[in-house]
Amino acid sequence: MDVLLDIFGSANFWAAAIRIATPLIFGVLGALICERAGVLNLGIEGIFVAGAMAGWLAVYLGAGLWGGVLVALLTGAVFGLLHAVLTVILGLSQHVSGIGITLLATSLSYFTYRTALPTVTSPPRINPFQPINIPGLSDLPFVGPALFQQTPLTFLAVILVALVAFVLYRTPLGLAIRAVGDNPASVEAQGLSVRGLRIGAVVAGSALMALGGAFLTMSAFDAFFFGMVNGRGWICIALVVFASWQPGKALLGALLFGAFDAFQIRLQAEIGQVVPGQVFLMLPYLLSIVALVLVARRADYPRALLQPWFKGQRH
Repeated sequence: MDVLLDIFGSANFWAAAIRIATPLIFGVLGALICERAGVLNLGIEGIFVAGAMAGWLAVYLGAGLWGGVLVALLTGAVFGLLHAVLTVILGLSQHVSGIGITLLATSLSYFTYRTALPTVTSPPRINPFQPINIPGLSDLPFVGPALFQQTPLTFLAVILVALVAFVLYRTPLGLAIRAVGDNPASVEAQGLSVRGLRIGAVVAGSALMALGGAFLTMSAFDAFFFGMVNGRGWICIALVVFASWQPGKALLGALLFGAFDAFQIRLQAEIGQVVPGQVFLMLPYLLSIVALVLVARRADYPRALLQPWFKGQRH
C-alpha cells in the first residue's frame, strides 16, 4: 500500500502519465475526425511511423523543430489523401486500404531512413523540444511540475482537444462532418459535397496522427529508431471507441492509458524482482481492454462508418 501511495502521490508520476498520453491524444483526435466523417483509417500505425521519421529527419537536416512539425503534418496529410482517394473516391474497402497504408508508410519510412543515412550504426541525435515553464503556474506545488512543466507539443495537444470539440459541436463545418458520418444522404440534399467533407476529414485527421509520431522523435526522445511506435496507433483506434467519438472522453482515455503505462514502469522498479517483467508490460494494455469492454456496449457509432458513398446514392 505504501508503494501505491508513493507512486500516486508523486508529481513526477503524473507528469510522466501526461507525457506518455500526448502522442495518443494526437492519434485519437485524428482517428476520431476520420471516423466522425464515416471513414475508418487503419493506416494510423504506419502514419505514426512516417510522422516520427519525417519530422525527425527534417530537424536533423536543419529545418528546425517547428519546421519538423510542419513536415510531419504534411507527411500525414499525403498518406491521408491516398487513403481518401482509395476509400472515398474509389469506394474500396477501408480495412484493406488502411492496412495497406500502414505497410506502405512503415516500409517507406525505413527505406528513407536507410537511404538518407546508409552508414550510421546508431541513430543520430537532435535537440528535441524542451519543457517550458509557465510563469505563476509552473511553480505551484504538485500541480506545477505535473501539469505545467511540459513541452510545447503537449500543450498543443490539449489545446487541440478543445479546438476539435469546438469545431465539431459549435460550427457548421463540425455539424456537416458529423452528419456525413451518420447520414450522408441528408448532407447531399443540403447541396454539400459528401466526398469533399470526407476527404478533408481524412487528410486533417491523418496529419494529426503523424504529429503523434513526431512527438516521439522530437519531444519524448531525440532520435528515430525502429519499433519506437510500438502499437500506439492501434491503441488509438481502441481509444476512439472508448471515447464514444467525443474529444473530451478521448483526452480522458489517453490520460488513463498514460497513467497505466507510467504506473507499470514504476511498479516494475519496486517489485520487479518477484514478478516477471512481461506482466508489467502487458498491464496497461490489459487494463485498457477491460475499460474498453465496459464502455463499448454503450458506444454510439457513426451510423455511416465504413459505408462508401457515391453521388446520388440513397439508402
